[in-house]
Amino acid sequence: MPGTPSAIRRRCAGAAVAAVALATALSGCTTYDTQSPRSARNAAAKKAGADAALPAGAVDCRKAKCIALTFDAGPSEHTPALLKVLDEKKVRVTFFLLGHNHVDKYPDLVAQMGRNGNVLGNHTWTHRRLTDLKPAEIRTELDRLNTAVEKLTGKRPTLMRPPQGRTNKEVAKISKELGLALVLWNDTASDYATTDSTLIHKRILKDAHRDGIILLHDLYKGTVPAVPGIIDSLRAEGYTLVTVPELMAPAKPEPGKIYKP
Repeated sequence: MPGTPSAIRRRCAGAAVAAVALATALSGCTTYDTQSPRSARNAAAKKAGADAALPAGAVDCRKAKCIALTFDAGPSEHTPALLKVLDEKKVRVTFFLLGHNHVDKYPDLVAQMGRNGNVLGNHTWTHRRLTDLKPAEIRTELDRLNTAVEKLTGKRPTLMRPPQGRTNKEVAKISKELGLALVLWNDTASDYATTDSTLIHKRILKDAHRDGIILLHDLYKGTVPAVPGIIDSLRAEGYTLVTVPELMAPAKPEPGKIYKP
């Protein structure tokens, strides 16, 4: 039901895929619970009542028509151009950083990405599918990225996006131990498969909705040129672009919990 935690079933090959399943097919069957940002926000507001305060400068998504723009697998050679666009458009986003050949290759960009209200999250060190790994390997993938980001910025990420959206109870358990909430998405352009910026723009606008989470990559050639038009079109439709924590406020992302619009 909308606004309440819901079980997302990942079915074996050949079985029907639920409407809430991610576009990427998963091998094996996994069941886990998710909570929507809207549900978390409303529950926190109800519990706190008149005392439900927002972080300083945060947009109140109980009133505004909010949508969160997120980028995976950076930094990359295209990230400086994206940061320039975000600065010019005065948009805050959430970055889910990748370690090997990204954070370690462009360390000076990491701190820049975390400025101006942007949020830095964890996308693992080597982009291995966490559901295929042993617990110690899962922990290494996540903790190594967290440690690297903390060394560069002074802050450890509190959000994590599992590669390909693949997660399970063990991944959630280890994420909780590491202080990481898991963040999935509802809107993506499959920009890894096209360099057509117009098509990327069209795909994002098609599935955009209030309290949604958009997934893009600042890694691919066609994505960053599409971003200015995506921002302008979303604003023309009345959206306010926010970070994932803003989308949930006054709730705070809970470690180990899986959030999906």
